[in-house]
Amino acid sequence: MTCHIFVIRRRLPVWLIPLLWTLALGLWGLSRQQSVWRDEAATWQVARRSVADIWHMLGQVDVVHGLYYLLMHGLFECFGPSTTTLRLPSVLAMAVAAACVTVIGHRLAGIWAGLGGGLAFGLLPAVQFYLQEGRPYALIAAGAGISTLLLVTVLGGRGRTMHWAAYGGAVLVCALLNWLALLILPAHLATLVWTKAGREIWTRWAVAATAAVATALPLILFSRSQSSQVSWIPPLTWHMMFGPAVLLAIGGFGTLLDRPRAGRLSMAAVGLPLLAVPQFGLVGLSLIQPLFLDRYVLFSMLGLTLLIGAALGAVVRSTGPRFPRASPWLVPAVLVVAVVALLPQSLAKRSPESRVDDVLSAAAEVRQLKRAGDAVLFIPAARRDTALVSPGDFAGLRDIALAKSPVESGTLKGEEAGPDRIRTAMLAQQRILLVTDVPKVARPVSAERDKAKTAMLKEHFTAVADERVRGRRVTVYERRG
Repeated sequence: MTCHIFVIRRRLPVWLIPLLWTLALGLWGLSRQQSVWRDEAATWQVARRSVADIWHMLGQVDVVHGLYYLLMHGLFECFGPSTTTLRLPSVLAMAVAAACVTVIGHRLAGIWAGLGGGLAFGLLPAVQFYLQEGRPYALIAAGAGISTLLLVTVLGGRGRTMHWAAYGGAVLVCALLNWLALLILPAHLATLVWTKAGREIWTRWAVAATAAVATALPLILFSRSQSSQVSWIPPLTWHMMFGPAVLLAIGGFGTLLDRPRAGRLSMAAVGLPLLAVPQFGLVGLSLIQPLFLDRYVLFSMLGLTLLIGAALGAVVRSTGPRFPRASPWLVPAVLVVAVVALLPQSLAKRSPESRVDDVLSAAAEVRQLKRAGDAVLFIPAARRDTALVSPGDFAGLRDIALAKSPVESGTLKGEEAGPDRIRTAMLAQQRILLVTDVPKVARPVSAERDKAKTAMLKEHFTAVADERVRGRRVTVYERRG
């Protein structure tokens, strides 16, 4: 085994293997058959606005994602809008996170623990989902990995002032991408308590953490005025706890194999708080206001893979004396088994059906069904994202319900006219294309404007074409009489 480790270390850095592995997983099927779902559509349409228009929008909605939108705007300006530009930052970020897991594991428990954890990271189902997602959660995972690596560095006695400055900066960037990422701080606090850190480390950590929180505080306070955006999140229920319970059980098994001791910097001392504290923290916040979505604490998967790596490293060490030739192949064998076992899920994550809907397929249907002089309606108004992402497919169609465009109103879906004006506009049309959700994912119509649209279509129009594709529905209505 020593010979194998020596060869690996001489040929290339250990962290490079999981980085390239995760990068390959991310590039595999990156376009998802040229599909973009509703969450990514928000990124796409905002990133195509000017900086001034983005800033105007953040005053109304989505300020919590402001930094991410500005970043994606820059990338769209440089490389053009495409699914590759949309998702590649997430792929690169997850690769960085995997590399961080590997370095931490290597330092604390040896090469096989580092490799095992780093390679396992990219295979986790949650990671595979957000690995190819045009949203900020992968970038937060990378920032969490970097900040945790910096914390391990200073706890290991190698820290300098620049490490603490970088630590505070990494935490701050995570908070600016989504302030719930600040749940990483109590996780790191638990690590400091576990390892019985000295007074100097406590002082420096407190300064760095306080600086990050204080800098992000204006964003946190302002975002509270936009809390209606998360009003759709359901209240916490017991069945929601099943997933976190399974993760904690797996992490607990890895902790036992790591044989943790108080006062010792170990994989368990870093990984278990990183896995458990954000999960429990989000549960606590959700008791005040429903916020329990796994993506908000995606970075806790770093802790899970550290503990998986600890378990693999412990097994390799225990089997080494008895089976010196076989033990180095344990981690590769486990990796192969995991890849085969997870292959159906991996394929599913890379299909358009893995998401609720696909705005591009709906736009393509509109292009095929539209005629000159047709009008278009959206139920709910948020389905206007189909036209905002693919405006060329809607060329020639009149959006008869729209009063102020999304850019002008500083919103994601624009501002629609009142029900009476919508009724009048509909009566003046011969053909109307309706873009909505398929019944399986559609929510009951509640807005008065949408009720008016539905009632008018039922009373005065007849459906002559109805296409359903990847979670979206495009129906053509013709005026009766």
